[in-house]
Amino acid sequence: MMFNKHWPYLYIASAAVLWGIISIFVKSLANYGFTSLQIVTIRVITTSLILLQYLYLTNRLSLLRIRLKDISLFIGTGIASIVFFNWCYFSAIQQISVSIAAVLLYTAPAFVTILARIFFGEQITATKLFALLGTFIGCALITGVIPHASSNISVSGLLLGLGSGLGYALYSIFGKFALRSYTPWTVTTYTFIIASTAVLPFSEIWEMTDIFTDWRVILLSLGLGIFPTTLAYLLYTAGLHRIETSKASITSTLEPIAATAVGIFIFNETLSLGQILGIGLIIAAVIAIQKE
Repeated sequence: MMFNKHWPYLYIASAAVLWGIISIFVKSLANYGFTSLQIVTIRVITTSLILLQYLYLTNRLSLLRIRLKDISLFIGTGIASIVFFNWCYFSAIQQISVSIAAVLLYTAPAFVTILARIFFGEQITATKLFALLGTFIGCALITGVIPHASSNISVSGLLLGLGSGLGYALYSIFGKFALRSYTPWTVTTYTFIIASTAVLPFSEIWEMTDIFTDWRVILLSLGLGIFPTTLAYLLYTAGLHRIETSKASITSTLEPIAATAVGIFIFNETLSLGQILGIGLIIAAVIAIQKE
């Protein structure tokens, strides 16, 4: 009984860990000369092909049947969320520091909590407010914004950073609506099919065809599509199906902890006292929200 109650949190925490390792694949592909938009394109197209192939091999193509009127939900998850948040985030890091852009991205749980109150009637409790504050300060400590805050932030950079947080949040909102009628497999598959059709024409990925003859690029592309994308979004969507939208979003802020661990063990980065404190705040917030 206890496991049944807590498994959605385990799914979302697992998704957060998988999202946290994305830098391994992104940095490696960038070293081959791919632009940020091309890496996003590789991510969404590879994920779409993996999901379609799996559904075909397991005779689950019936899961692709949807009502035409519901396509707007998947435009929401695929374009308003996946494409929009990636564009805002990558644009933000060109105008402001990566650490500040990352903190602004993690305004997503606050957006989710407000939107979930409006659309789903979820209560904004004292515990949620504590968790939101804890995760935001924790992310700021992990990324180094605190105590090294800088006022050198352009208005456009700030708006782009907040836009990335809003776009990130919209997956939980549109996804929750879609899960009323469809399975996590359907929601995730259509999300990435629509994201692929939206981003492909602007990516110029076809100019990089020669690089795809390198087996290492193929493996990196498959790894990017499988671990921090296909598995991560399936796990998050499955967890979202069972718990409040705001709680799911707050739990997903375990991602920067995983990203920090990747930096330490893969890229030989060091862990400061502030980062340790930030990790503790996020873990405390996630524990508080799942015990509420």
